[in-house]
Amino acid sequence: MHALRLDSLISFISLTIFLFLIGSVLSRKPFNVSYDHRAIKIDGQRRILVSAGIHYPRAIPEMWPGIIEKAKDGGADVIETYVFWNGHEPVKGKYYFSGRYDLIKFVKLVEDAGLYLLLRIGPYICAEWNFGGFPVWLRDIPGIEFRTHNPAFEEEMARFVSKIVDLLKEERLFSWQGGPIILAQIENEYGNIERSYGENGRHYVKWAARMAEDLDVGIPWVMCQQSDAPSNIINACNGFYCDGFKPNAHDKPIMWTEDWNGWYASWGDAVPQRPAEDIAFAVARFFQRGGSFQNYYMYYGGTNFGHTSGGPFIATSYDYDAPIDEYGLLRQPKWGHLRDLHAAVKLCEPALISVDEEPLYIRLGPNQEAHIYTKSLKTQSLYEILQGAAEPCAAFLANIDSRTTARVHFNNMPFDLPPWSVSILPDCKHVVFNTAKVTAQTSLMKMSRSSVISDILHLKHVSSEELGQELSWSSYRETVGVWGDNKFSATSLLEHLNLTKDMTDYLWYICRVQIPEDDARVLKQGTKHPVLYIHAVRDMVYIFVNGKLQGSAHGSWVTVEQSVILQAGWNEIAILSITIGLQNYGAFIEKDGAGIRGPVRLQGLPSGDKDLTSIEWIYQAGFKGEFLKIFTKEGEGNVEWFSSIQEGQMPLTWHKATFDAPKGNDPIALDLGSMNKGEAWINGNSLGRYWPALYANTVGCTETCDYRGTYSSNKCLSGCGQPTQRWYHLPRAWLQPQDNLLVMFEEVGGDPAQVSVVSRTLDKICAHVTVSESVPVELQTQKAHLTKIYSTESNAQMHLHCNEDQHIYSIVFASFGDPHGKCGNFQQGSCHVANTSMVVETLCIGRNHCSLTVKVDEFGQDPCPDVTKSLAVEAVCRHSNWTSEQIFLSVSI
Repeated sequence: MHALRLDSLISFISLTIFLFLIGSVLSRKPFNVSYDHRAIKIDGQRRILVSAGIHYPRAIPEMWPGIIEKAKDGGADVIETYVFWNGHEPVKGKYYFSGRYDLIKFVKLVEDAGLYLLLRIGPYICAEWNFGGFPVWLRDIPGIEFRTHNPAFEEEMARFVSKIVDLLKEERLFSWQGGPIILAQIENEYGNIERSYGENGRHYVKWAARMAEDLDVGIPWVMCQQSDAPSNIINACNGFYCDGFKPNAHDKPIMWTEDWNGWYASWGDAVPQRPAEDIAFAVARFFQRGGSFQNYYMYYGGTNFGHTSGGPFIATSYDYDAPIDEYGLLRQPKWGHLRDLHAAVKLCEPALISVDEEPLYIRLGPNQEAHIYTKSLKTQSLYEILQGAAEPCAAFLANIDSRTTARVHFNNMPFDLPPWSVSILPDCKHVVFNTAKVTAQTSLMKMSRSSVISDILHLKHVSSEELGQELSWSSYRETVGVWGDNKFSATSLLEHLNLTKDMTDYLWYICRVQIPEDDARVLKQGTKHPVLYIHAVRDMVYIFVNGKLQGSAHGSWVTVEQSVILQAGWNEIAILSITIGLQNYGAFIEKDGAGIRGPVRLQGLPSGDKDLTSIEWIYQAGFKGEFLKIFTKEGEGNVEWFSSIQEGQMPLTWHKATFDAPKGNDPIALDLGSMNKGEAWINGNSLGRYWPALYANTVGCTETCDYRGTYSSNKCLSGCGQPTQRWYHLPRAWLQPQDNLLVMFEEVGGDPAQVSVVSRTLDKICAHVTVSESVPVELQTQKAHLTKIYSTESNAQMHLHCNEDQHIYSIVFASFGDPHGKCGNFQQGSCHVANTSMVVETLCIGRNHCSLTVKVDEFGQDPCPDVTKSLAVEAVCRHSNWTSEQIFLSVSI
């Protein structure tokens, strides 16, 4: 009887779960996606769409919901991502869709957020990703040639793309199944290299399009940078600016699949940045001139964990100066300024989608112009349109002069346009946004060894460098050269990747050379050493002779001439070849390879040069520590560690320590500024390669970046004379509360004692807002939050916001009048209202966020009525989980 009841209960629960799942599937309403010459259409309705690029493997799954939510809050309608073939099929036929590569989970999180998805399947993706996304085993298929009319390649490409599409169909993730995927991309930027392949390249483009269409995904396909895309494929633009782009057929909408709102960092280079004003200008111009779909590359850049960075020489950080930084925090003012831009564009959407042909163009000056959108272009005069008879109506006023502010007259009203800017008028009358006027707050971040202790130190005026967990280090040294039985020999120089299969960065090339006694005696008496000549090296080599490091070189097929110290008799020359990310861009990347190319010679010997190219070479891939996985808790006991750190350089050395997770919720990182080059792991998870010993050039950076004028990746650089990357993101979800295992493999040497775990915290927030003209309540939009932003606030507003679990602790600067300067260096002008600080402190101190109305009445009497007023504020954010009493007690101690 009891068994029967239990069986019945189980059956009832199972039926309930089944019905719930069926109901969930049925509740997802399918919708159709199509397009015309003006825009992508959702269920027949044209849409102006803003997309945020987020690559799921460049963050951990625990970060995905927060990043997606921040993108949505920033005004995104769509999330864009590539699909990463080498992550999903690291071994041919063996697929992986877990952890950071859980594509299905990521797509469903996008769906849960109420956003659409652009899925760029490729499967070539570039993306500064290792080997452009191709698995390395692909290059070993006999007769294969990548990205051309080659049966072996086309077969593998079709198989993988079909696998992805079938998986998504099974999960019902396409729009017609009720899922979020509205667009898919095949291939990627092939038009940039197509000429290299001649007729086979043109044939391949047509084949790729047919293959994609035959998969019956039920949504439009896209090709970017592909001017000869077939008629059934939308061709799209990639670049810093795409406002002049036109597709190759009139029936296709204008799409911008990669809006490069920043740029990537390369080892040894300064870090590129792109001003918020310029990226806003580029986006506004795109929509002004007829664009309808725009995707930020990247909206969140993230981290190249493990060996995923491409290159060669792409840094581990893929921050990209994106609106959301590598750690998942808002980059202000970029995020806020673009959010305001998106809100303004959305106010214009009814007018933008109403125009079937070109918008009305008006020249306002030599470098100034207006574009007007309204469905009444053919039925009403310009006078009637501008007087408000036309509904809806939106106008964009642009000043493309990069130096001079221009006063223009539009709709019988004067408008001042800053240089290199666009003003947006959603009702053809009132400006709600100008790309050059940033009112969003600026956030100043800091790295400190403990966010809470650092707050205390701020009060005590103690440097954050003076604190932190003391890490107790142990070390293990690798053998130079042969370390195991899995070696082999050949009488020729073999290509690096053919031996390592990219399972490790490292490959030993080892040979033995006999030096006659007479040569050794002459060399000892002289001042010059022999030179080891290597014709070409890629990406890096360390040269050892008889176990001692002689020197190193790095570059893309660079010639190496390294002086070496030899002894009489036999000498072992061990060349450690290292890859630093496989080629991710260009034609014929499968043929490029890595390692060393001959001839290899010993030059400068008294008895004459020795050609080493065709003597016996011994090869060994990787290191013993890699093979034994001593970077994991399960494998760390496989070798004997010594507990003291020896002074001086210690090449090829593993270091390990344990630490407890920092308190709080701030993102954390490793400060590896004291190390040279290698790789770091936390609890067996690779943080990626590190190389803080490689410094950027001391010239080329500017203290401030002028947003005006055309942007390029070397225009606004930071970090000159500093390591390209000092801090390495350590995801909190990889930590346990105590006894976290940190392991580093150091190639050259460094000082582990100076390594520290740091928190990334918001230190100060600033804003500078000018009194502006009012926006009428009559200005309406379909979205309530946009109505609030631009309809009910008749005065300019300043919004200040600390991060979660922080509050505004103090006001460093506050001035209402004519203050000047920038965040961190504001100064009072000749006009200043005396009680500004008191007003700001009353409204903001102790709060997580506050809003200030920028008008004279809020600050008392006006001492300078003829001066155009602005409000500048700089505030300090501190953690809210510490009361003032706790801080006082801690400081007293």
